[in-house]
Amino acid sequence: MPRPAVSRLLDAIDGPDAVKALSLEQLPQLAQELRDEIVAVTAANGGHVGPNLGVVELTLALHRVFDSRKDRFVFDVSHQGYPHKLLTGRHGEFFRKLRRTGGASGFLNRAESEHDAFGAGHAGTALSAALGMAVARDRLGTDDHVVAICGDAAFTCGITAEALNNISSATKRLIVVLNDNEWSIARNVGALAEHFNSLSAEGGAADIFEHFGLHYVGPIDGHDLPAVIDALEKAKRSEMPVLLHVLTKKGHGFEAARQSPEKFHGLGAFHPETGETKKASPGSPPAYQDVFGQAMVRFARQSPRIVGITAAMPSGTSLSALAEQLPEQFFDVGIAEEHAVLFAAGLATEGMRPVCAIYSTFLQRAYDPIIHDVALQKLPVTFCMDRAGLSPNDGPTHHGLFDLAYLRCVPGVVVMQPKDEDELVDMLHTSLCLNGPAFVRYPRGAATGVKIKERPAKLAVGQAEVLREGADIVIWALGCFVAEAEKVAEQLSAENGLSVGVVNARWAKPIDRALLLAQAADTPLIVTMEDHVVTGGFGSAVLETLQEAKAPAALERIGWPDKFIEHGSSVEELRAAHGLSGPQIHARVLEAWRSLQVRPQRLTPRSEEVRPFRAAG
Repeated sequence: MPRPAVSRLLDAIDGPDAVKALSLEQLPQLAQELRDEIVAVTAANGGHVGPNLGVVELTLALHRVFDSRKDRFVFDVSHQGYPHKLLTGRHGEFFRKLRRTGGASGFLNRAESEHDAFGAGHAGTALSAALGMAVARDRLGTDDHVVAICGDAAFTCGITAEALNNISSATKRLIVVLNDNEWSIARNVGALAEHFNSLSAEGGAADIFEHFGLHYVGPIDGHDLPAVIDALEKAKRSEMPVLLHVLTKKGHGFEAARQSPEKFHGLGAFHPETGETKKASPGSPPAYQDVFGQAMVRFARQSPRIVGITAAMPSGTSLSALAEQLPEQFFDVGIAEEHAVLFAAGLATEGMRPVCAIYSTFLQRAYDPIIHDVALQKLPVTFCMDRAGLSPNDGPTHHGLFDLAYLRCVPGVVVMQPKDEDELVDMLHTSLCLNGPAFVRYPRGAATGVKIKERPAKLAVGQAEVLREGADIVIWALGCFVAEAEKVAEQLSAENGLSVGVVNARWAKPIDRALLLAQAADTPLIVTMEDHVVTGGFGSAVLETLQEAKAPAALERIGWPDKFIEHGSSVEELRAAHGLSGPQIHARVLEAWRSLQVRPQRLTPRSEEVRPFRAAG
């Protein structure tokens, strides 16, 4: 007779109290169940696999020793928060919809749970935030504990160093867990990584932390649950700030992730039995970042002055191809975006042609060096901004929806976005021929499938491309919205009898002023479409140009609303949720056209012959 199935401990965990109620002997079973759940859910949805598998025992120990309703856990980046979510009442269907519409966020989120003390999606923030919480606690006279859980890669961030400098003078009670797994996304680089490795090997006192006024404890095996619990209990009683050095292995408990830590840092759906990524359909277009990566290799072979720079993301930006084929022309500076930009500026002063490949959302962190050190000095640095637009499963910390607004106001820069992969290569080539800073933005995911020319074209700065003539309406579209604009134009023509033109804007700065004003003088309605917040974006540039010239055309700006966009299952779902699907855009343009019909000077569409306006349907 078969034995009855043993019920999962995880199914009974409705919060941290249930974790404390288990015996120490039951915790290894719960640890395995957490790993099983994480692998099963991420295999279906994608996500950060390795980081979460590596902190299972550490997270169990934290919830065993502390109370996350009162005590504060501040996870750096928070992409390793899945075990924490599962232990704080978020398992079941909510977690199984991880990174999908209506499911759990892939990061910690204060709006999602009282147990999430601080939301994050960028590295290096935990120590500063935790110190602020500790000082507030001291001022308010409460007795809660504050624990910052920082990966070793976070210590390459300047923000972390700034926080370290202030701890001893600001508080006597703070626990810092150094989760040392030797990796960020790729293997960690630089002197700090070597120092941590020497501490792990020799077991010596970490004088670098003692000099900052933290009592160093470790290194400790982060997968030895009793040892981690014991160390946290002692740190809890300390009367001075403590740094607990915990050694973990990324992907622990899942062999495929252990063997390929970089791949399993964050990936799409995969086969849980083998770890093999679920591949796209045969013949699918390459991803934009891969087109960029191959173009970088191609151009770098032609000139040793061309170098690629990444901030700890060689695989995500596809500069890994350059690292493999031309390693002397590749630099990974760690999670240090400000340094990456300043480093590029220094290279440019000596005649090099640096290309900084940094996600749009992460380039925000280097805004001051962009203005002060690159643009002000008119240095020829190229910035390739991957993930411009939505990173749908990751959510608001990773959407690249603000770069046009924060770059358009910087004097002397050019900002461009291609409609397809061939134009991306043209733009990279063009940027390397300019005498000042250039920014190329492109979206996450598959390109369009067009053929890439053997010889790239050098584009004229600020010159747009007319794809379709129109007398009633002209749509100025940027980047991935060009294809959508062509569909909308065709539909407005076929269903509503309107003459609709389409312009591939190409340039967000400078825009093609001559073409725009010529069209605005003879076209009643201009429409802009962009994968960016409408506030301060490309449409705002068009609005400013029309207003300055007192142009008579009306303007309808279409882009993302003035809010932080949530995570969701797909770009298509999020667009539909915010009025940016094809049918919604068609309806909006049609409504803008209809609103013009009340103007006395224009009651019918403009064409070679007068024809009646036909409403949809």
